[in-house]
Amino acid sequence: MNSRIVRLLAAAGAALLLGTTVPAEETYFSELTGEPISTDIQSQRPVAVIIDNETIAYPHFGVAEADIVYELINSTKNGHITRLMALYKDWKHTGQIGNIRSVRPTNILLAADYNAVLVHDGGPFYVDEYFAKDYARDHLSGGFTRVDNGKPTEFTEYVMAGELERRFMAAGMSPNYNGHAQETEAHFQFAPEGTAAVLAGNVTAANTVRLPFEHTNSTLKYNPATRTYDYYCYNELHVDEEDQQALTFKNVIIQECTYTLLDENGYMIYNCIASGQPGYYITNGEAVPITWTKDSEVGVTRFYNLDGTEITVNRGKTYVTLVPDDKWDSLVIE
Repeated sequence: MNSRIVRLLAAAGAALLLGTTVPAEETYFSELTGEPISTDIQSQRPVAVIIDNETIAYPHFGVAEADIVYELINSTKNGHITRLMALYKDWKHTGQIGNIRSVRPTNILLAADYNAVLVHDGGPFYVDEYFAKDYARDHLSGGFTRVDNGKPTEFTEYVMAGELERRFMAAGMSPNYNGHAQETEAHFQFAPEGTAAVLAGNVTAANTVRLPFEHTNSTLKYNPATRTYDYYCYNELHVDEEDQQALTFKNVIIQECTYTLLDENGYMIYNCIASGQPGYYITNGEAVPITWTKDSEVGVTRFYNLDGTEITVNRGKTYVTLVPDDKWDSLVIE
């Protein structure tokens, strides 16, 4: 993060503490996190980077800097192995990210929620029909930096500092929102600044969330000191190699979702265009049942209390996962 943005954030924080208004020409509230960031990037599209989540891909670089992280089952084979899709609004100031891997159709549909540009290395032929559509044509595939890390080739590709900006220019691709899906409107309905989201309905304790992903044993544990959820994978706290930060989230959203198996190799697509499907919103050590709806390929997924009102989420980073309906009963929240 450059020094100008740091100064802007410091000024914004001071203004909030003093109860004054943050100058509109300097900062605005991010559509991804609800936190103040520079208006210099207000019209800039986010990127969504596909990151390998196999043990050999560890340690990860740059994931802790993401605004939103999706964890999705990549295949019904290999113990339901997952991959991450990390979204960044201020991607011009990121460092090393990765390693990056191939994309799946579900990633394209979910990245469209944010009008985000996918960053990946190829994918099965199932993605071709989606990338042919106007809303998904802008994506960056392969050709990123290879790092000699002693691992097999598929685990050596990383996005390095400044590389995304160069790739946008080389592709003649505008970095700005292009009219598909929402733009600078907040993706979530954030709680008013300085307040906490109020959970509505049957609220229960949520100190530990165990996802039914047996290969990774993905788990989120509430950290009372930070009032966020630390992410554990392979029974260890996820620590970013770039800056030694723990991967932690203010908000956790879990969606139950049916899926369609595409072939005997385990390739699949989540049926994420749906209405009134079950889920949970989790924050500050508590969970509440919700429903979710995505009405089209470019439609924004919306989350609702059981009384039909849209949920309010806390400002900060968010973890989202889609749990297959045939694994839903194995989800543990306690």
